[in-house]
Amino acid sequence: MKLTGDRRARSIRFPIRPRVTGPWVLPAVVAALLLIFQLDRVTASAPVQHLYYLPIMLASLRFGRFGGLSTSMAAVLLYHLAAPTLMTWGYKESDLVQVGLFVAVGIVTAKLADDARRLRSLAATDDLTGLHNLRSFEARLGEMVRTSRESGAPLAMLVLDVDRLKSINDTYGHLAGAEAVREVGHVLARHLPASAVACRYGGDEFAVALPGSAESEASAVADDLRRAVQEIAPTLAGMHFPIRTLSISVGVACLTTDAYARSDGEPPNDARTGEELFGAADRALYAAKESGRNLVSIA
Repeated sequence: MKLTGDRRARSIRFPIRPRVTGPWVLPAVVAALLLIFQLDRVTASAPVQHLYYLPIMLASLRFGRFGGLSTSMAAVLLYHLAAPTLMTWGYKESDLVQVGLFVAVGIVTAKLADDARRLRSLAATDDLTGLHNLRSFEARLGEMVRTSRESGAPLAMLVLDVDRLKSINDTYGHLAGAEAVREVGHVLARHLPASAVACRYGGDEFAVALPGSAESEASAVADDLRRAVQEIAPTLAGMHFPIRTLSISVGVACLTTDAYARSDGEPPNDARTGEELFGAADRALYAAKESGRNLVSIA
């Protein structure tokens, strides 16, 4: 084991991404609107006009409320162009219903999509810190290990916890301890690189995956986090504390190219490789604890 250095890092965000993604969505919406318009102009039949709902729903799923309403308005315009009598206010009751449905489908689909994204975010988020929870982290880690194996890019893991949290709990109460954990989680969110994936997997225990980071880069990020935690003056359970009240110990481990080579001839197991990487970083964390805490230890 060895102890290490320092470096600055960037911020991290955890966006809520739409399920329907890709550069193809907007061209597909436009093409569908134009195709349905041509069919509507030829047939002027209600079944064809109902097809406008499809691009409206697709735009709502991908672009949210604004995209859904914009596509609804485009469908209303094309519906009028396909039936010139509507341009002179020659509306029938069915026309008014159809126009209203275009708008309603856009609004409702966008609302349902937003609610679904919000629920997915809640299901993947740790309530206390706002970081990923363990289930979400494990899924992302498996993807990162596979990418690292296929591309040969490095992958690093940090495992860290709050030093002497039990003392805070015993002296100031468990609310203060929980807020200390939350403060550390917020430091991670502010200081980690944008590509990092961080989670709280236990009471005061965190794991961070750093794709594309070699050992020197990962250790610099870890020490930057350690310094940042010390520099905060936390307010815990309504009590103000000075800087250096909180500290963390960090273990660092990195995948090497031979980590994917198996002598028994079995195919690569990305989940097991991720577990082994975590285990190495966890052992490094214990070495940092045994060396006096508030340290970074590299496996």
